[in-house]
Amino acid sequence: MTEAKVVIAADIGGTNIRLARISEGLILEEVHHQADFSTLQDMSKLEAEQHILLTIEQAMQQLSQEDIQGLGIGFPGFFISNSGVLAASPNIPQLSNFALATKLSERLSMPVTAQNDALCAAIGEQTFGAGQGHANLLHITLGTGIGGGLILNNTPYIGESGMAMEFGHLKVEHDNESRLCGCGNRGCVEAYASATAISTRYNELAGISTSPKDIYQRAVNGNQQAAGIFENAGMYLGTAIALAITLLDIRTVTISGGLIGAWDILHPNIMTSLNKNLIPPLQGKISVAPSTLQDNAGILGAASLVIVSHAS
Repeated sequence: MTEAKVVIAADIGGTNIRLARISEGLILEEVHHQADFSTLQDMSKLEAEQHILLTIEQAMQQLSQEDIQGLGIGFPGFFISNSGVLAASPNIPQLSNFALATKLSERLSMPVTAQNDALCAAIGEQTFGAGQGHANLLHITLGTGIGGGLILNNTPYIGESGMAMEFGHLKVEHDNESRLCGCGNRGCVEAYASATAISTRYNELAGISTSPKDIYQRAVNGNQQAAGIFENAGMYLGTAIALAITLLDIRTVTISGGLIGAWDILHPNIMTSLNKNLIPPLQGKISVAPSTLQDNAGILGAASLVIVSHAS
């Protein structure tokens, strides 16, 4: 009988690192480590790299590392193919050509794989969640930013240079007044429908700085400004999904991240905008479903990458 492989997986967010010991899709042990990477913008490239490596290393110390096959990391940014090299990260602009996997492997003395966090979530969702049974899947992550991962014919698609399906940077507004995105361009869906965008917009309209969760609760309680922000976010998401579907002709879309707590407002508006912007033969034929893995899609996908890498 073959012994089940145990790996550690990390899901890196803007303010939190989540790590888990995982075996065959089951989370055996889990920790959360505070990590406010917004402060990195004031650091040099070398200082930022060292801070990220040290933070992950410190977080790893909270987990048992006995009989571990390796570490898999889902990190927000553009990776160069499967090299583990971070080409750029829109919200940490000084990071470029950062050999995250290699440098971390040297510090931890274990195999490390690193890939875009949304692609990890797509892998996790297709393997264990709402995407099971679908050979083709577009997965979207709604968090501090917006990411996208693509599965084609049961294979994660990374593109020629590793930067395919940067869903958050599809343009949904095209005028000179469109919102500035962290990537440097204007009009990206991330600037209109991410958690950051929702909080920013509510602060602009109501003069109150608060979380998307609180804004959603205000919407449920009848606050029309709050409700309108989520409705608009859903419409922009639907527009961006239509752009992707028109190009890819994929019928299954799954969405994960904290914002799916507002699914009752987001989903109807997503579908209205999606069908409005699709070419007629595709209208009414696309399934858009919330993740069935709660917040586990990314971390399970990162774990799967370790197993695949170790097997090869």
